[in-house]
Amino acid sequence: MSAELLVLLIVVCTALAFDFTNGFHDTANAMATSIATGALPPRIAVLLSGGLNLVGAFLSVAVAATVAEGIVDLSEVSGRALLDIVFAGLVGGILWNLFTWLLGLPSSSSHALFGGIIGATIAALGWSGVIWTAGSKGVLAKIIIPALLSPIVAALVAAIGSWLVYRITQGSNEKTVTRGFRWGQVGSASLVSLAHGTNDAQKTMGIIFLALIAHGSAKASDPLPLWVIVSCAVAIAAGTCLGGWRIIRTLGKGLVDIAPPQGFAAESTSAAIILTSAHFGLPLSTTQVVTGSILGSGLGRPGAEVRWSVLGRMVTAWVLTLPLAGLVGALCWAILHGIGGTAGILVVFALLIVAAALIFYRSKRTAVNSHNVNAEWEGEDTPAAQPRRNDDTVGIG
Repeated sequence: MSAELLVLLIVVCTALAFDFTNGFHDTANAMATSIATGALPPRIAVLLSGGLNLVGAFLSVAVAATVAEGIVDLSEVSGRALLDIVFAGLVGGILWNLFTWLLGLPSSSSHALFGGIIGATIAALGWSGVIWTAGSKGVLAKIIIPALLSPIVAALVAAIGSWLVYRITQGSNEKTVTRGFRWGQVGSASLVSLAHGTNDAQKTMGIIFLALIAHGSAKASDPLPLWVIVSCAVAIAAGTCLGGWRIIRTLGKGLVDIAPPQGFAAESTSAAIILTSAHFGLPLSTTQVVTGSILGSGLGRPGAEVRWSVLGRMVTAWVLTLPLAGLVGALCWAILHGIGGTAGILVVFALLIVAAALIFYRSKRTAVNSHNVNAEWEGEDTPAAQPRRNDDTVGIG
């Protein structure tokens, strides 16, 4: 096996590892409200979400094309140098995903990936290596503007939807309404899962395709290989099936006390916005859309409580995601470039494994799982439930 092929394999494996973290990091986007209201049992919810993420990954490749062509100026870099950038960026995205998962913060996996790639590109090529603006393409149009607008639009639509739901059902039998909307949540949560697979799995497809272009195994004009689509679909579905319980708890219990009508309104809003963005090739942050929808469902329900300090921590994580993931991506590129050759890639890959293991070990101090994910929110300062030492659930807290 040649050194170049070994590097390509490491990059592809790292991309699939990111896809896996995307899955368990973003399970909450689809299922947090359904779990919180009791519409679905926790374990059934994440398994259903995983299956629909798998199906959704095959529905479109428009977002994958955007990722592959819309961030790095391919006219400025190619070959091994591009592989190094892609690898360093992926490491930055994975570590930010794991760090925010540890804190129970629903930050954007998409922006973690883009931030890592952007940071590594700047470190390698300078600011000119990034496509900042290019009409309807570039970082500004494809990432920054959607990031600013999507949670606001989602919050407004969900607020109106929740208000209408409570207005229409006013005076109806509460038990009948609750039962009906719980069934509605199963359908709307399934749509969000399908949309998440359609939107998010494609981002990793685009990154792997970018690596293939760098290696010379593909051209930018080539269709996306089937093995890339299948492997990314399986990776994100596997991560989703394990369940990211820490973030599910924050979205389901920490931001708003959710009732079934609210959950239905929030999930329906999220599915509509995410599927629309996938159709137009916008790599939207499903996390920000869903969080905005849940916030809106609280604002639209008369007498509902919104925990603004929890929202403040979420927004802080959103603001920091691009720069801090970019900083890690740039640092990783500097390390592998300083060591040089295949050895540099191997060293950074080993550091990634060690860092991931340490974060996972630290998470065990305040375990969150399918048994305690719906425990009462005990305070604003910690998203984690009390440790449960006798947990027999296989999953990622």
